[in-house]
Amino acid sequence: MLKRCFAAVIMMTLALTLVPASAVAQSTDRTMPMRTPDGLPDVSGIFTFRTLTPFQRPNQFEGRETLNAEEAATFEASERTRQNRDLFDPELGANNYRPREEGGVLSYNEFWYERGVELTSDKRTSLVIDPPDGRLPPRVPRPRDPEREQLSREESIARRYESYENRSSGDRCLMGFNAGPPMRSASYNNNVMILQSPGYVTILNEMVHNARVIPIGDAASVPFSQYSGVSRGHWEGETLVIETSQFRGGSSGLTSPNMHLVERLTRLDPDTVAYEYTVTDPTVYTAPYTVMMPFRRTDGPLFEYACHEGNIGLYGILAGARNLERLGRELRP
Repeated sequence: MLKRCFAAVIMMTLALTLVPASAVAQSTDRTMPMRTPDGLPDVSGIFTFRTLTPFQRPNQFEGRETLNAEEAATFEASERTRQNRDLFDPELGANNYRPREEGGVLSYNEFWYERGVELTSDKRTSLVIDPPDGRLPPRVPRPRDPEREQLSREESIARRYESYENRSSGDRCLMGFNAGPPMRSASYNNNVMILQSPGYVTILNEMVHNARVIPIGDAASVPFSQYSGVSRGHWEGETLVIETSQFRGGSSGLTSPNMHLVERLTRLDPDTVAYEYTVTDPTVYTAPYTVMMPFRRTDGPLFEYACHEGNIGLYGILAGARNLERLGRELRP
């Protein structure tokens, strides 16, 4: 009997030794900082960042950082109705959606959307936390472009159909509208997987399956720009800090080559990582701005994002334009 008990103790000790440190922390004390096997803060996992919290504070909540439970419930219900594509009325343009020129047909119905159903847990009225008014800083006036100003509306439209190179990065399936960087809650595919390995952190977004492999600490310089920029990470206490520059630009208007981005990821508990970022771009905004939103753990796996706009639709866009030209018909925006 004594031998059996001793054997059981040995087996239990071995089992605990083989369990990753993060799992031990998660199973024993939910308030303990989670750790990777090499002792670093653990910010890994599969998360969703979908939320109904507006990116900028709506005018109706001017001066209000948060809502009480009743106000939040009323706003959430109103937003779920306002954004519901199935309630679109092509005659009236209901829910603030403008009818399409022909038929009033929307791109997708409600089945395809995954924008979230509630505000963040603290019931904030905006994801922007700085400036304090919850609004983006004023934009820097754009310099005049005489060449573009001389183009007529028809010429400007025609230029978009001359080549795939004149289409947006979204049309070409190069960048997603929410994957960033920085990440931003949007209509769907608000999911991300964070992987940690010695010396690196990888951030894989479900949108356009964009993966950023980020060295931690000193790393060789990169002599060229990238759509997602060039990222380097380091630890400040429990927070992973990622600094990114050398953007090529073109991320749905969210980036320019001059943007400097600082992202901060902090594990709050086994189910939540705080994601905060600060954008500094003196060529676009008159001051920096900071955004904070939670990453909430979700069941995986991430699904493949098959971007048919780039696989099939882009050919159709250009081929259709050539056909309209042969018919002498006007190209549409």
